[in-house]
Amino acid sequence: MRFGLLGAGRIGRIHGLNVAARADAALVAVADASNEAASALAAVTGAHVAGIDAILADASIDAILICTPTDTHADLIEAAVSAGKAVFCEKPVDLDAQRIRRCLKQVAQTGKPLMIGFNRRFDPSFAALERRLRAGEAGAIEIVSVISRDPSPPPVAYVARSGGLFRDMMIHDFDMARFLLAEEPVEVFALGSALVDPEIGQAGDVDTAAVLMKTASGRIAQISNSRRATYGYDQRIEVHGSKGMLRAGNIHETTVESATVAGFRADPVQNFFLERYAAAYRAELEAFIAACRGGTAARPSGLDGLKAQILADAATESARTGKPVAVALEAN
Repeated sequence: MRFGLLGAGRIGRIHGLNVAARADAALVAVADASNEAASALAAVTGAHVAGIDAILADASIDAILICTPTDTHADLIEAAVSAGKAVFCEKPVDLDAQRIRRCLKQVAQTGKPLMIGFNRRFDPSFAALERRLRAGEAGAIEIVSVISRDPSPPPVAYVARSGGLFRDMMIHDFDMARFLLAEEPVEVFALGSALVDPEIGQAGDVDTAAVLMKTASGRIAQISNSRRATYGYDQRIEVHGSKGMLRAGNIHETTVESATVAGFRADPVQNFFLERYAAAYRAELEAFIAACRGGTAARPSGLDGLKAQILADAATESARTGKPVAVALEAN
């Protein structure tokens, strides 16, 4: 399977290297606004540097990986599927739900596969938890808890164009909550504060947030986000049900523990999302290729991307007004 990559930055490089490492796939071409970044990735993967239009027009390319800035995603998805390509796009499709809807209509008209990069579904521990949850190990779901805390905040310049914490950072957790609940939320209540960096607050965003969501049957999801975790990249989920609990914890740098009179001590948790989710990125690519070859629907789908965006919009509105916001995801 032959791939073209649009965007050779941090996440584009991960996907490009993962494609190049496979025996059943090849990275053919790379495009980036920085010729230096594109050339560097092309040199280690055997690809060539080309413009976006040339990549889309190349009939030998089967699929496009979109890892460009958010405001280009919807346009590039439409161009790629119209050119007959399968598409993998990093989240989000767009920061505007109406724009996502228009994009998904065009994708549907072409019938080409579209997968959105909610990579955490493919984390080995999180995926195993979900399988065991579906098998009934925890019984009827009652509360889903998702914790996601970054080691340090991004630059304020990034925050100002990110769409806000709920749309930029927590959108992964909205998708994970939906993945685990197996029932759509109907109500969202959010709180947010700027406790880590005052400049984030001055830019109109929050760096510390909590969200509660409820489904029609009464199941509850709670999400905790922070732009600061002094102990590393904190990624945990827990599902409590009528039979018990399923929990997936952090990944440490090693599994070595020491025990002394002072107590037990473990190595720090991994400190960056690229290493924490390295296996998830590989499994995500595997799922995309399998969907394309098998003619099955790619998951997470564009609709999954839309629903996560709607929840992020509702949380943003709730945090602004201090009131719960009703959502109707079943209708989308």
